[in-house]
Amino acid sequence: KRKEREGKERRMGERCCAAVVRVLVLQAAWALSGGQVRYSVPEEAKAGTVVGRLAQDLGLEAGEAEARRLRLVAQGRRASVEVSGASGALLVSSRLDREELCGKSAPCALRLEVLLERPLRVFHVQLEVTDINDNAPIFPAARKNLSITEFTTLPGSRFPLEGASDADIGMNAQLTYTLSPSEYFSLDLQKTEEDGESLFLVLRKSLDRETIAVHRLVLTATDGGRPSLTGTMELVISVLDANDNMPQFNQSVYKVQVPENSERGTLVIRLNATDLDEGSNSNISYSLQMLSQQDGRDVFRIDRTSGEIRLTGDLDFEDVNLYRLQVDATDKGTPPLSGHCKVVVEVLDVNDNAPEVWVTSLSVPVPEDASLGTVVNGRVRCWVWPASPFGLEATFLGSYSLVLREALDRERVSEYEVEVRAEDGGAPALRASRGLRVPVSDVNDNAPLFAQAVYTVLARENNAAGAELARLWARDPDEAANGRVSYSVWEGGVAGGAAGSSYVSVDAESGRLWALQPLDYEELQVLQFEVRAVDAGEPPLSGNATVQLFVLDENDNAPALLPPAGSSGTLWAWAAWGAPAGQVVAKIRAVDADSGYNAWLRYELWEPRGKGPFRVGLYSGEVSTARALDEADGPRQRLLIVVRDHGEPARSATATLSVSLLEPNEAALAAGSSAASSAVSRSAAGVELGPAAASAATNVWLVVAICAVSSLFLLAVVLYGASRWAPRAAVLSGPGPTTLVCASEVGSWSYSQRHSRSLCVADGAAKSDLMVFSPNFPPPPPAPAAKDTQPEPSALLDTVSGNTLLSSLTHIQPFWTSRCAGSAGVQAPCPRAGSDEYLTRA
Repeated sequence: KRKEREGKERRMGERCCAAVVRVLVLQAAWALSGGQVRYSVPEEAKAGTVVGRLAQDLGLEAGEAEARRLRLVAQGRRASVEVSGASGALLVSSRLDREELCGKSAPCALRLEVLLERPLRVFHVQLEVTDINDNAPIFPAARKNLSITEFTTLPGSRFPLEGASDADIGMNAQLTYTLSPSEYFSLDLQKTEEDGESLFLVLRKSLDRETIAVHRLVLTATDGGRPSLTGTMELVISVLDANDNMPQFNQSVYKVQVPENSERGTLVIRLNATDLDEGSNSNISYSLQMLSQQDGRDVFRIDRTSGEIRLTGDLDFEDVNLYRLQVDATDKGTPPLSGHCKVVVEVLDVNDNAPEVWVTSLSVPVPEDASLGTVVNGRVRCWVWPASPFGLEATFLGSYSLVLREALDRERVSEYEVEVRAEDGGAPALRASRGLRVPVSDVNDNAPLFAQAVYTVLARENNAAGAELARLWARDPDEAANGRVSYSVWEGGVAGGAAGSSYVSVDAESGRLWALQPLDYEELQVLQFEVRAVDAGEPPLSGNATVQLFVLDENDNAPALLPPAGSSGTLWAWAAWGAPAGQVVAKIRAVDADSGYNAWLRYELWEPRGKGPFRVGLYSGEVSTARALDEADGPRQRLLIVVRDHGEPARSATATLSVSLLEPNEAALAAGSSAASSAVSRSAAGVELGPAAASAATNVWLVVAICAVSSLFLLAVVLYGASRWAPRAAVLSGPGPTTLVCASEVGSWSYSQRHSRSLCVADGAAKSDLMVFSPNFPPPPPAPAAKDTQPEPSALLDTVSGNTLLSSLTHIQPFWTSRCAGSAGVQAPCPRAGSDEYLTRA
């Protein structure tokens, strides 16, 4: 024990000596280095960032900083650093902002005091905060307004601008300036040691206020940081006006007609001159500077402010029938500028003079032996040429009235040129003539008329709301408001059915037919409504047209397996060992809500691939044995069957069928136990068991099937005879015969007149098949007269046209040929394309 105690005392003494030596070495090192540690940290460093290993730099060992309580003496708010008690590292404790701590001073150094106890020591730490580019250049104001006089300010003139400031230092505060593109202004930056930087806006081109009254430019300052930051200031340069534009009249000569019986003070004309200048340079005064040879000073007067010329005297057509005036418009600029125009005043004659009659050919007395043909008193004969709806009626001696003798039709003749001829009874006779132009004004006597009574419109389902379906056009031969037609959907024209206004809308002016919502073929196949065209006459007249909107089917529905095939469960079936090839085990049934080719389903065995013991009928969905079953096939087979339609793109559904392979006696027992519920299984399970599973039920259904097939055959023969020899009336009017085509479930095509076939897939409900035909729109009407503002009708459909439908029908031939040549159910040779047998064969 004594030896152990002596050893402990010796080791303790050695430790004290080592500590004293370290302190002495540390003091000597600090004395040599001035006792100061320097660190550098960038501003905006995150809290917790290590500035330096203070304890290690002070020569302390691990854990000694915490034992001797290494800390900052007076940290203060501006330090934003702290000493970690555990590690002795100097850490950032809060946000460091160099601009807030030191402003523009460089470098930015913080002096810290660090206290170390046991023994007590004080150290000085210098922390330099380096600058980062965290301040964008700032202009003194966001906008600066300048005023420059047009034309008088010469190119090369300079206008001082205040530069931007940047709170950063160094390269982060080195600014460059750019100006938005302008053909009138540029920037000039001058740097001198005495004045520093001076920024000027330089005028490159003379300004014209009438061209551009205000110039808006953007001055951008960019610093030299990485990445660089920018600041902007808007320069608003207002161009001051100079009197460089003279007043201008919109015409050089004005012609005015004034009746001679106009009262004094009557307004003759109101003149208006414009001056592109502003302020006093655009204030205009008017004056009559020169008159024609006829003295009109006492007849006309002009208002110097408004430019109105009024009568101040009486007019007399028989005295003066034409006045020529000159008007000056002078602005109030310095010097003043003037504009000129002429006013020609024509005095119109009114019937203010009674007729005067002179007798110059009367010879009296008349000798009794005067020969025949002697003129005693001349009579004047008047008539209208050519023959027209007008005629002359004598009112009193020497006066005639032009009267209407026939009904007029402006749509046939809108204006008549009438010549009135007069011939006296002298010898030789003298003739005179006068031409009259009689325009015919319009009345609203024609209702708008559509090009056809019934329009056929084809639209694919799932169309976008707002898509254009067609354009209707009604012609109204009237003019102006009487011929201006507006369109609307009229609900009162068709009784029953879906409301057309719920699905479509027609543009009131153009007649374009729009879709209000996407169409769904499964919900609506045919929509019939009426479009009414109403003119703007008084009273208004209207015309109607029936629109038959046929919705074309798209492949937007996937095949649906009948329950429970559509669920996540697995279908079950049984087969006996040794069953021969071709033995039907089950039947997958599915329906497709689409129509035609989109609803034609095919069945494919997806798993297992290769040479499995089972196969599935391509179009029947019957699962049968591909070969004789043996024990090597295992006790159970799991089949994954995919049902696809023929749409573009094709849609599909999958069904899982589990087939249990049993001994013949077990299969018979399973068939007997399931015979009672076989009818329910066929309707609810989505799978029909094969003969091996329900042989008794198969015999019954076989008899029923034979009877049904016989009945359908007789019905088909009757329908074929009726369609063969019955008169074929077109369904819709239009160019060429109209044909309805529909697809059956096995891919054959049937033909019908005015009726669509019903398509039944498996045991699902019947649904109308797709009807395909050519639209019956006539060619567009001829171009209307110049006064007619009705638009030309465009193509009926943008997406579906007659050529598209014909090209779609051409797909029937290769399809039918392939089915005719490749299907086992077709015994006769393929008929010729286009023949009745080709169209009606099923």
